[in-house]
Amino acid sequence: VLYVAIMGHMGLVAMAVTTNMTINFFRKPKAGQNIRAVCKLIKVGKTLVTGEVWIYSGEEEEPVAHVIGTYALPNKP
Repeated sequence: VLYVAIMGHMGLVAMAVTTNMTINFFRKPKAGQNIRAVCKLIKVGKTLVTGEVWIYSGEEEEPVAHVIGTYALPNKP
């Protein structure tokens, strides 16, 4: 989800690579429920992009997981 948010914000960026990713699992999602993710880009720099994702089970308001990650962007020619 975070990678898609970066591509949506910056356009297709070949070779964007993960430099850091931390996932905190709070509880398991309920069986038979859809998974919903809400993503926010925290910092978009020239070479690094950091964002977070909150993951929910169905329509519940309490998240089942939280992700924070950083991607490195290639140098533009």
